[in-house]
Amino acid sequence: MRGSTAGLADTLASGSRAHAALLEAADALFASALVAPAVVTYWKSTWTLMDLYVLPEHQVSSAAACAAFGLCCDFLFCVFQTQLSKHLSPDRGRLTYYVLSRLYTCVAGVACVGAWRGVWNLLNECTGDSARTLLSTTAAATLSLAALRALRNICAAPFAVAVDTPQDYFDVPTMFRTNSRETVLYVLDCVFSVTVVGSLVVFVWRGSWALLDIFLFPEDTVRSCWTSLIVGYALVVVTFALQAPVRWAAARLHGAPRLLLADLYHLISFVATVNVWRGVWGLLDIYFFPESPKLSNWCSHVISLALLILLNCSNSVLVRGVYIDAEEPAGECVVFPCHYLRLFFHKERTKKRHRRALQAAATASRKSEEASLPLQIPEEKV
Repeated sequence: MRGSTAGLADTLASGSRAHAALLEAADALFASALVAPAVVTYWKSTWTLMDLYVLPEHQVSSAAACAAFGLCCDFLFCVFQTQLSKHLSPDRGRLTYYVLSRLYTCVAGVACVGAWRGVWNLLNECTGDSARTLLSTTAAATLSLAALRALRNICAAPFAVAVDTPQDYFDVPTMFRTNSRETVLYVLDCVFSVTVVGSLVVFVWRGSWALLDIFLFPEDTVRSCWTSLIVGYALVVVTFALQAPVRWAAARLHGAPRLLLADLYHLISFVATVNVWRGVWGLLDIYFFPESPKLSNWCSHVISLALLILLNCSNSVLVRGVYIDAEEPAGECVVFPCHYLRLFFHKERTKKRHRRALQAAATASRKSEEASLPLQIPEEKV
């Protein structure tokens, strides 16, 4: 769910400081107010449609089927990412690339939701939902991810926006960064990344969500969801506001202290994220055609996915890849990958500079040709 920001700071560093701060605030607002609700709506609708259509009378079989389908698809997309990037590119036809890449997102999105739903529900069946069990499994999964330096993978929108760029559209980073030419090691790396790290992330989300269900106004669903939404967005504002000082501190730390700071900051952002997701998810159930679940969820599914595709950030719905804690240099390790507007304006500035360079080169070439023409001497009249 979480992307890397390595190199982005240098790439986007242009313009005045005030202009950069304004774009950063606009990106945070865009991610929080538009992308996050759309991503949550997609996940909620897809999850509920699976509840309605995938073996609804057999919960364990339904969960197992979703887990098998989702994990297998995630594994295949991880293993064959190099081939997908090679054979699906704009160079082979922009329309073909656009259609097939968005079809990939549709299938991969369903696979991601299926894998999460399957593992989540199987865990419910195996461990139950007592507060003590939830606390122990959540703590164990969190510590395991921290030990693997993969805790940042619990973050999601509004703290991550995946822009649909052709360069890395199909990229799925693996835990040990093995090369696809090392076939056996690469396959094992993909298996570990998809099943072990991916399942640990589900454990953390499931435990945190269920604990909120238990302790946050369990007798009043409406009040509980609204409270989650308000608390979540309040923490989102605080987390984004703290990014500059935390980045300053991280740039001056090294080793374990820097890693600890990054992990604590990601945990705060995760608390905000899970509250926002739970609030939006529950309020959709309460207010959006509650008497017609099929109509409600099909509309939500189509509208949210179409909106994200039109905004060119449909890959934000995907849970894929393993990102390492504090792998970026200096303070970039605590910068959230929400660079939608900044990347757009950077691309436009790059295009303008390229056009100006071409015009300057054409002008210089024309002047050079004119200077090299032989001097024309008019014939004297006889």
